[in-house]
Amino acid sequence: MGIAKAKLTSYTYGPVPSRRLGLSLGVDIVPAKICTLDCIYCQVGRTTEKSVVRRDFVDIEVVLAELEDKLKVGLNADYITIGGSGEPTLNIRLGDLIDGIRRLTDIRVAILTNGTLLYRADVRAECAKADVVCPTLDAADAAVFEAVHRPAPGITIEKLVSGLEQFRREFQGEIWLEVFLVAGVNTGTEQIEKIKGLIQRTRPDKVHLNTAVRPPAERDVQAVPAETLDAIARQIGGHCEVIGAPPVGNERHEKRAEADVVSVLKRRPCSVEDICTGLAMDRDEVLNHLAHLQSRGAVTSERRGEITYFHIRPEPL
Repeated sequence: MGIAKAKLTSYTYGPVPSRRLGLSLGVDIVPAKICTLDCIYCQVGRTTEKSVVRRDFVDIEVVLAELEDKLKVGLNADYITIGGSGEPTLNIRLGDLIDGIRRLTDIRVAILTNGTLLYRADVRAECAKADVVCPTLDAADAAVFEAVHRPAPGITIEKLVSGLEQFRREFQGEIWLEVFLVAGVNTGTEQIEKIKGLIQRTRPDKVHLNTAVRPPAERDVQAVPAETLDAIARQIGGHCEVIGAPPVGNERHEKRAEADVVSVLKRRPCSVEDICTGLAMDRDEVLNHLAHLQSRGAVTSERRGEITYFHIRPEPL
């Protein structure tokens, strides 16, 4: 029996502003939320199916046709970023997708992955077709790894690290390693020192420190203060930089998040779901921003079939 493929209204989202990748067009090739992990901090929410089985989730030709349509009307993006709602390396046609993107455009390709399947030769070979691969390393021992990631059976910190080491030996592109920090869980001095040791073993080109800026899967997950992130960056040293820091004051956070919504709507009309996916915001937050923007007359809405699209009100001539 063939595997039922995901039915999505769109496999691409954006371009949206990314803290790491500039203006990024997202490509989503795994349904929400099928993943090898169930991370306590995930902004997409709890994992509904933990799996290590690679499958053919979506019709790659349809995905490429959608991308081609965007290119025809003039796509302005720094990266085409394969990531989205689940772990993208679970899609067995990841390599075919990147090959297809290469035929269509010279825009650089990035992959956002948790890195847990890089111990597999087939996954490494397919990821090596990208320009930039952004894996994650948030723990240095089994206990913290289990606490943070709640992995599928068979996924271990040892496999993750060995996969990263082997991928570094084989991959000629750039590896940008994300270290996602949760206050009181993986931020102790000893744990950070161990993570530093693993970073030295895996030799990424960049190290990005991140924390819970937007609502995570678990409510009790606490963001790491900006000054602590800066101190940890100094402890790790090298090419380590902070890309995610908790907002200083709610007003500042609201203004920044609203600016992100405006930035997306300036590029194309979007539904609430488009904005949620593209900016990793929860639905209530997006609705609040849209209501505020509509009350100011900055945004209008238009219903097409069953979907309401929001767009920036044109400036008067």
